[in-house]
Amino acid sequence: MFHVGGARSALFNWALAQQHPDGRMVLRVEDTDATRNRPEWTEGIIRALAWLGIGQDDPNFEGPYYQSAYVDKHRETAQELYKNGRAYYCDCTREQVQERRGSAHLGYDGFCRDRGLEPGPGRALRFRVPESGPTVVDDRIRGLVEFDHAAIEDFVIARGDGSPLFVLANVVDDVQMRITHVIRGEEHLSNTPKQQLLWEALDLRPPVWAHLPVIVNEQRKKLSKRRDKVALESYQEEGYLPEAMVNYLMLLGWAPGEDREIMPWAEMMPLFRVEDVNSSSAFFDEKKLRAFNGEYIRALDVDDFVERCEPWLRGDNTPWAAENFDPEVFRKIAPLVQSRVAVLGDVVSNVDFLFLTEPVEDEKSWKKAMKPGVGREMLQAASERYADPDLSWDAETLKKATEEAGAGLGLKLGKAQAPVRVAVTGRTVGLPLFESLELLGRERTRERLARALDKLAAEETAQSEG
Repeated sequence: MFHVGGARSALFNWALAQQHPDGRMVLRVEDTDATRNRPEWTEGIIRALAWLGIGQDDPNFEGPYYQSAYVDKHRETAQELYKNGRAYYCDCTREQVQERRGSAHLGYDGFCRDRGLEPGPGRALRFRVPESGPTVVDDRIRGLVEFDHAAIEDFVIARGDGSPLFVLANVVDDVQMRITHVIRGEEHLSNTPKQQLLWEALDLRPPVWAHLPVIVNEQRKKLSKRRDKVALESYQEEGYLPEAMVNYLMLLGWAPGEDREIMPWAEMMPLFRVEDVNSSSAFFDEKKLRAFNGEYIRALDVDDFVERCEPWLRGDNTPWAAENFDPEVFRKIAPLVQSRVAVLGDVVSNVDFLFLTEPVEDEKSWKKAMKPGVGREMLQAASERYADPDLSWDAETLKKATEEAGAGLGLKLGKAQAPVRVAVTGRTVGLPLFESLELLGRERTRERLARALDKLAAEETAQSEG
């Protein structure tokens, strides 16, 4: 699962990288913890990035690199910090620290700072945090953020078995990969003073820090995979277009100005400035995203729209048999579908009546349209009118014929066409009725009207007998 927050961070980094001829966005897989890393997860991230337009074929992209490949350098750097006095060995257990501090909620007490322990089994390596003063993080979004050293414990950089912890490995990797800017989520801000202390201990200038605002739901709570739809893949499966998703995610905390929102990447990317990102939380409004997506769908060329619908029309999950799907019929109805759907996944429910043997009937629609007397009379009148061999089977003629049949019953077109629509499509709302009838054909249309009449007759019989 690739979180939409991670996708937003990736896009902000990508925009910055593309603004510079030699800019590079680096994808690094921090895989030193085997229990939290699997090859398929990495593949999923790569696929998600590619869907957003961030790919391995672009000169502004590097990776994936794997943190585990640099473990020797991590260990070497740990020893360098130990030898220059910036780190020391500690053999304290968690229980010992807790007993001395009298609480499980207080951090390490510096017990081993001056014991002069040598490397040995079970001895962790701790970084020696300066005793006074603050570490000041110069954040491009949040300004100068101070962290008092008194609140930062001497943190572990290598375990008792010599394996490096993430805080050290991350810094070493950034150094090796010549990282100049770190743009990431707000939740990482608390780690930054430790990382900056390590950079300074290595006599190196830290990268530019930028911590993006947290993304919240409509209750203004941080997006959570336990209660919110946060997986980028979920939106992809529902039929959101990547260009719409990119556009929307870029607006979570940043705006291009001039009150513009719908904007292609090529125009948006050069305008992006990390300094312009708002530090306040960003609301992930799925309704707005859906509206964005609808705008992008309607802007597609019809041929492009048809092509993008293919996975939903020919996949294993379609409600119709593969042999019943007619691409020419869909191509003819596509412009009408395109003007109505907000996500590609909605295409199926709009056109299923064309490719199913029988339409999917909505019970509420049936009851609403097939009112006693009116429903049956209208279906009979329409069936008789449509049976006329001299009636041209085109949308305009069908509309006129239905209007005439309704008029004979004292019904205006809106009321007259409702029973016909439900009998033919199964629903009271959908694509324009008469264009739909034209594509469905005379024979199939009359078969569905006859089936609906039989059902109405059965319901009337059951009611009278009951």
